[in-house]
Amino acid sequence: MIYTITFNPALDYIVEVKDFKDGAVNRSCYEEIYAGGKGINVSIVLNNLGVKNKTLGFIAGFTGDEIERRVRELGCDTDFIKLTEGISRINVKLKSNKESEINGQGPRISDEDLENMFQKIKTLKEGDILVLAGSIPSTIPKDIYERIMAMVEEKNVKTIVDATGKLLLNVLKYKPFLIKPNHHELGELFGIELKSHDEIIDYAKKLQDMGARNVLISMAGDGAIMVTEDGTVLKSDVPKGKLVNSVGAGDSMVGGFLAGYLENNDFEKAFKMGIATGSASAFSKGLATKEKVNELLNEII
Repeated sequence: MIYTITFNPALDYIVEVKDFKDGAVNRSCYEEIYAGGKGINVSIVLNNLGVKNKTLGFIAGFTGDEIERRVRELGCDTDFIKLTEGISRINVKLKSNKESEINGQGPRISDEDLENMFQKIKTLKEGDILVLAGSIPSTIPKDIYERIMAMVEEKNVKTIVDATGKLLLNVLKYKPFLIKPNHHELGELFGIELKSHDEIIDYAKKLQDMGARNVLISMAGDGAIMVTEDGTVLKSDVPKGKLVNSVGAGDSMVGGFLAGYLENNDFEKAFKMGIATGSASAFSKGLATKEKVNELLNEII
């Protein structure tokens, strides 16, 4: 079974305004609401691709109820922990001449709430896959990813980590099966700006030296690079298409990679599937569908 964890899910309110004017009353020309959060996105994409999984995380208040309703409406299996205080956050994404975002803080997660999550994680068994994706709320310990990975280390649970900065660096000692920084995040980990594919590959290998088994680097419109645990380097451009919405494209790549890998444990197949799925989300208003992914898959060499 695949499990995803979203510590701070949200309702993403996407609103488009023509020629937004600061300090004035503006009227939207388009708006939509999605259940958001990196782990949730991975779960939705996996479900769209026909891969069974379970969504874990914390929700609170009426916004939390709506997040769960929407995720279940999309066919996902959820096992959220309902907090007794606060509300799940609302993230506003304003699209106009420029794109702006206002992200909410989210509810407080207590030690008791965390213990409830740990009990769920302790039920994972060999062969399961755990996806840890996204940032963590300020109310929980900064070493939460490390603590979780320590719990599953001896169970031979494959872990996938899509995080940034120290949150990612600190878990490498637990040898995650896959990590997926983008090329900007990869450079930030080492305090440099990466300017070539060779540099990206070199620093991906440094992350392997630090413990990561497989490193997948997304490069937006410039494609992707993967360095596998056997030293193979995979490269590919992205399919041609019009960028509609970049939100969730990286999460979709993770979901697509997993779906491809589970078919026959083939890294090249998984790599191509990840690129097609990330692109399918980028070219759509919503997250990738199986039909769109299969259409784009034929364009990837």
